[in-house]
Amino acid sequence: MLLRLASSTSDADRTVLARVARERGFELTWLGRARTLVELVRSAAGGDPSDRAAFEDLAFVQAVLEAADAPELHERRSGQPDTLVEVGAAAFGRGHVSLIAGPCAVESEERLLEIARAVRAAGATLLRGGAYKPRTSPHSFQGVGREGLVWLTRVGAEVGLPVVTEVLDPRDVEAVAGAADVLQIGARSMANSALLLEVARTGKTLLLKRGAAATVREFLLAAEYVLARGNGKVLLCERGVRGFDKTTRNLLDLGAVAYLKRVTHLPVVVDPSHAAGKSELVAPLARAGLAAGADGLMVEVHPEPREARSDGAQALLPAAFAALARDASALVRLDGRHLVLPIEPRVRSVSTPEGVGT
Repeated sequence: MLLRLASSTSDADRTVLARVARERGFELTWLGRARTLVELVRSAAGGDPSDRAAFEDLAFVQAVLEAADAPELHERRSGQPDTLVEVGAAAFGRGHVSLIAGPCAVESEERLLEIARAVRAAGATLLRGGAYKPRTSPHSFQGVGREGLVWLTRVGAEVGLPVVTEVLDPRDVEAVAGAADVLQIGARSMANSALLLEVARTGKTLLLKRGAAATVREFLLAAEYVLARGNGKVLLCERGVRGFDKTTRNLLDLGAVAYLKRVTHLPVVVDPSHAAGKSELVAPLARAGLAAGADGLMVEVHPEPREARSDGAQALLPAAFAALARDASALVRLDGRHLVLPIEPRVRSVSTPEGVGT
């Protein structure tokens, strides 16, 4: 491991560093006369992600330049293939690309069923829809809550699509996990470690959105909370970061998508709807995300955007989503990947999940 220390590091600080290194089984070598670069070599085989954190937490350590034998769980090790995350027919990673689509917010069971049938026919393999909606204003529509979970369960079963929906509160995790196949942690909740740990405990797939002002490092460490609890089914979702220009709702960080595909084995999904904020920009940003290497898209679709109770301006009409799906299929074939299509739905009985609708 290679560390850079602050120029103000004192001899007392170096003594602390030497002690921590010794306790963790590292041999320490100073590099250069300034003694601000230090190489740590493990004296025995092994290594643990907590080693890196132990040194990062020291106030005088400016950066870990090379993790070496203390890789974190999200890091791609030499020769390690992509993680393949499968949910029903949907598959992300290892050349598989899938589409997630549906309304921003669940408004009624009838409207949800209409949208679900349309996006499935176009090629979506996961149905999205928010039963709980985090909004900037407390006076805005907050979602229909547990009744929406019931609708998602019934509609998903009827059309044969797994469901992804957001969970906002650790107290709701059990109920949401009973209704959804994929639990979404939104941008506002990315750094909520208590929520991350509760979702990890369910064993369900997590779709983790990057915070609006989060660095890529912070994004990956949020995923690390789930991985460290033994749940490796994590989808990273780039949905844009806050910028200074109002041309788009958020600034879609395509550089981060390309970077993540190099440094982590986890699949990466792009949400062009929240990045664009305008329906006419969704398809170009979606294509750009796939060209950067994304393993999937998450797109908002609504047949009457003017009537949508949340984010109607960025919702695609079903026909526009169908055109985007055709573009996506052609685009991913250019680099040897393929778009996963839905399978025929199986007839199954549906019961209300425990704790939902009560």
